[in-house]
Amino acid sequence: MAIDTRTPRTGQRWHPAWTVAAVTLGALVAAAAFRSSTGVLIEPIESEFGWTRATTSGAVSLNLVLYGLAAPFAAAVMERFGPRRVVTLSLLLVGLASLATTFMTAPWQLWLLWGFVIGIGTGAMALVFGAIVANRWFHTHRGLVMGVFSAANATGQLIFLPAIAWAAEHHGWRSAAYVTVGLALLMSLLIWLFLGDQPADRGMLPYGVAEGYAVEAPPATTESPARAAIRVLRQSSRSWAFWALVLTFWVCGWSTNGLIQTHFIPAAHDHGMAQTTAAGLLALVGIFDVLGTVASGWLTDRMDSRVLLAIYYGGRGLSLLAIDAVLAPHVEPGMWVFIVFYGLDWVATVPPTVALCRQHFGIKDSGMVFGWVFCAHMVGAGIGASIAGWIRTASGSYHSAWLLAAALCFISVGLALSIRKRPMTVAT
Repeated sequence: MAIDTRTPRTGQRWHPAWTVAAVTLGALVAAAAFRSSTGVLIEPIESEFGWTRATTSGAVSLNLVLYGLAAPFAAAVMERFGPRRVVTLSLLLVGLASLATTFMTAPWQLWLLWGFVIGIGTGAMALVFGAIVANRWFHTHRGLVMGVFSAANATGQLIFLPAIAWAAEHHGWRSAAYVTVGLALLMSLLIWLFLGDQPADRGMLPYGVAEGYAVEAPPATTESPARAAIRVLRQSSRSWAFWALVLTFWVCGWSTNGLIQTHFIPAAHDHGMAQTTAAGLLALVGIFDVLGTVASGWLTDRMDSRVLLAIYYGGRGLSLLAIDAVLAPHVEPGMWVFIVFYGLDWVATVPPTVALCRQHFGIKDSGMVFGWVFCAHMVGAGIGASIAGWIRTASGSYHSAWLLAAALCFISVGLALSIRKRPMTVAT
């Protein structure tokens, strides 16, 4: 049955889709702040409790893996019950777990709170959340909007990482945890007040659809979210495009969240750099990540996404080969080149990956397909974080970790180009 929905009347410049996009971006930024804080807090927690790098890296790995595993099921739950309730509850869960970490005394509590609870809570605010909002609320500029959402990770680092590092150094790591608690509670309120589940709930069409256009109401479903997620996995896994996207995004997670976000600050400290300086550099990566990811979204609307992925992974591999040469007690010119180059490439892979999911699997299931692809991203991040921690513990250096990640990036170039080209799917 068709529903008669309309965009705002002519002359009304502000479409509610942009309000929804703004609060979505805020939630994604908050989730990025929660996760990026782990790189700052590793050494203070180890110093207070006497835990090894393998122990703390293991908790980070569990966080990253569950963050990814939760994504496809969170996408299915959002499709069934709407993003508003799911994300609000997730933010409250993360806030309470972050508060509880300030009372922990044993490694299992770090693994439970940092790894399990916060991993699942932030998993519901993974980029699948942004993909669902972009697909539901935008008909035009979808790639650009997804690029902005993808830049949320960098924005969270840029805004909150220096503040968290400063709080941890001057007032202890618990004060840094309180920052994330307050941020989670604030964003839960904003999401509840301003996030709409879909345009039809407000009697309008997605942004960019002509006024007066009639669309079919989405059919009601009684399929459980878990069953829907498994069904989509079973169907999409018959396609090579799915496996190529899974493998490339697995490498993406290994080389970003798992390696650089978790270990850059400790690695820089190994070379004599102050922790606050290293945190500032990682935040600067965020500046260029915003530029690179938004530009990638713009390019995704205009270029072959497979070619973009090949360029991004090739460039990332080259930058990882150079990192050992630029790490030093002070910021040398070569480090600035690395920061700019790696920053532009950090999450630029997301818009073309989302576009390929949409092209190969359609609008309806692309959110859950991307959820599974994103799951692989975070599993790769978890494995990469642990292996880098083990390499550092065993050899006293991150050198082999950089080389291994670079080799994986070069393999991803071929995987991206092996995906069959398909025309862009147009929403109606």
